[in-house]
Amino acid sequence: MKHSEFWNAVETVFGPAYGRSLAQDLVLPGLGVTCVQALDDGVAPERVWGLLCDETERSDAERWIFRSDPRR
Repeated sequence: MKHSEFWNAVETVFGPAYGRSLAQDLVLPGLGVTCVQALDDGVAPERVWGLLCDETERSDAERWIFRSDPRR
């Protein structure tokens, strides 16, 4: 997962405003920092996305949305 795919998934699953708010404000268990801080610290976007999905109890379809083919 690229950083751009992370942000696209955040906006698709949570909406632009709420998604950005979660990424900036929600401290992820296991990392002890927010998504933004984790990405800035070099944590892989896919790991950050997985932890965000765990913490917000997203469905499998939402968790893997970045791997779906938009042409289908």
